[in-house]
Amino acid sequence: MNHPAELALHQYMTDAVNGKSTMAEDTINQVALDVADALSRQFGKGKSRDGFRLRMSNLGRPSCQLWYDKNKPEVALPLPTTFMMNMMLGDIVEAVFKGLMKEAGVNYEDGEHVTLELDDGTSINGTYDIVVDGAVDDVKSASNWSYTNKFESYDTLAKGDSFGYVSQLAGYAKASGKKVGGWWVVNKANGAFKYVPANNLDLDTEIAKIQKTVETVDNNKFERCFEPVPETFRGKETGNKVLNNGCKFCAYRFDCWDNLTEQPAVMSKAKVPPVTAYIGEVIEP
Repeated sequence: MNHPAELALHQYMTDAVNGKSTMAEDTINQVALDVADALSRQFGKGKSRDGFRLRMSNLGRPSCQLWYDKNKPEVALPLPTTFMMNMMLGDIVEAVFKGLMKEAGVNYEDGEHVTLELDDGTSINGTYDIVVDGAVDDVKSASNWSYTNKFESYDTLAKGDSFGYVSQLAGYAKASGKKVGGWWVVNKANGAFKYVPANNLDLDTEIAKIQKTVETVDNNKFERCFEPVPETFRGKETGNKVLNNGCKFCAYRFDCWDNLTEQPAVMSKAKVPPVTAYIGEVIEP
């Protein structure tokens, strides 16, 4: 375990399994209010996802994706019908997790709206989740794969941080004047949870990256952040080029790469081959 509060949470949950834990009425009511607030934010009348601005939640994303958000949002792939449910699952997990922390005796400060002021006068707003022991923490829900692989450690997260979680946490810490904490991660598949400390995060370096992103967005010049990579099969290159993992979930990938095709992996021997994103002409075996 990476945080003292993890032990308290596990003990509380163990007691709950054995019928020995209770939950105070005010905690239950607060969780319900937090979920109701999330429903209002996600489904409220007149809610719009249009209009570009830099926020804590997007400032760590690739600058090429931000360029599209700003200049060509209409070419994005349509959001799946599962999008809203996934957003709500994240909100519900956060609300319930905070309730569990309170009942487990973990002292924390609730989230606050903060503004990051950069040297060039740019202001970026956001609301962090919680503060534990004077450090800003985020609560994240994750798929089983992300829980196991991406959130294995700070280093694995930072290595493939296409959603900008590291910059987001750094921005919250800088804006609030508090220490950098880490991420409370809940596995949506089985309910497992853990704390991933941002123990190798260099705050000055991350703020400098944020400043560079702001400058790139302001310059409004499109440049790809990733290049295609060779496809390999059993350790050997096939001659095909595939989409970089940094582009895998980008909603603009088909406009950015006009020669992109997504099809079953041509070299796979599986009964149901995985879908692979190919760049350019595909060489069949």
